[in-house]
Amino acid sequence: MEMNWKKNTALFLTGQALSLFGTMVVQYALVWHITLKSQSGTMITLFTVAGFLPMFFISPFAGVWADRFNRKYLINIADGSIAFVSLIVAVCLMAGIDSYGILLFCALMRSLGQGVQMPAVGAFIPQIVPPEHLTRINGIQGSVQSLVTLSAPMISGALMTFAPLETLFFLDVVTAAIGISIVLFWVKVPPTAQAQAADHGTEAAPPMAAPKGVAYFHDLKEGLRYIRKHGYVLRMIVLSAVFLFFFAPAAFLTPLQVTRNFGNDVWRLSAIEITFSIGMMAGGILIGVWGGFKNRIYTMALSCALCGILAAGLGIAPTFWLYLAIMTVMGVALPLWNTPSMVLLQTTVEPAFMGRVLSVFTMVSSTMMPLGMVVFGPVADFVSINVLLVGTGIVVTLLAIPLITSKVMREAGARDANG
Repeated sequence: MEMNWKKNTALFLTGQALSLFGTMVVQYALVWHITLKSQSGTMITLFTVAGFLPMFFISPFAGVWADRFNRKYLINIADGSIAFVSLIVAVCLMAGIDSYGILLFCALMRSLGQGVQMPAVGAFIPQIVPPEHLTRINGIQGSVQSLVTLSAPMISGALMTFAPLETLFFLDVVTAAIGISIVLFWVKVPPTAQAQAADHGTEAAPPMAAPKGVAYFHDLKEGLRYIRKHGYVLRMIVLSAVFLFFFAPAAFLTPLQVTRNFGNDVWRLSAIEITFSIGMMAGGILIGVWGGFKNRIYTMALSCALCGILAAGLGIAPTFWLYLAIMTVMGVALPLWNTPSMVLLQTTVEPAFMGRVLSVFTMVSSTMMPLGMVVFGPVADFVSINVLLVGTGIVVTLLAIPLITSKVMREAGARDANG
């Protein structure tokens, strides 16, 4: 049994890493292609919105599906749908059709697929990993994702210099096909009780006598009621929303800040991306090996304090080399928030509600930073980014206080640790 879960986990993470690699290569290629072709802020904004808005709207329904149906199949269907869209775009590009409409359609469909996939993956991992190993596995997954994030832009840029854009889309199709095959044929795990009930035409939660649309909304309402009833889940989602909203300037405005403060050399922009990704990899390894404090709330509070102080440090760094050092340590600190928060939900939320809770968590994760940019982006045109980083960094630092002073949160962290 010990080897079986390890084998399943290794195969699943490998398949997902391959699929993610192809997705990220195409994602960077799309952004750069539209940027170079249009040189229009409006088009870039439209593409950005197309990349997260569908995810926001599909996530609640995706959470219901993740609780109702076989999560392994759901993940593969989402991966396959994204790859199919990539294939369509590749064929269009080969035929000489290179319109903004096709590329925006691609961004919309990819966002929908990711909105279905993310809560399903988050709910699937506790099915194959014992609770006591979830922190380590989520830490490893975070490091793998950081490695992909580090390598994908370099490979995407290299391919774009000597290969047509459709080649990158075909690469996405190939990596997705390999990843799907690994997960579909080699990852062996029994479906949840809800998925078995759905497969046999019965229902474990709301009665199937209700129309399907009504049943879905019933499930969604039950999920929201579960979140409200369990105070630590609601607090976790709210605190995550505030954290991500005020962390947006550190995540998105730093390239502009570097250009204004230190120069518009391309290597500087590449350097901040690379150092942050290296820090994220190191942070994933750290949390995977260390596991964090026994009460995961304290690990998250430490991350809040570090991320806030470091964000403020970016606003006052006098030299570019110190700036890079701060960016690296911030990359290390961020997984200390991401991994414990995910593991806490995975180990304390009832399996029957896991998909719906994680779908709401996904909605928050995917929308609060872009929403923060809607607010802070225009402000950065008339307020110094240095000032914005110091101000938002202070807010993020102070978030550690409600985390460690909330009895509900501490009890949830302790229950998880004992669990």
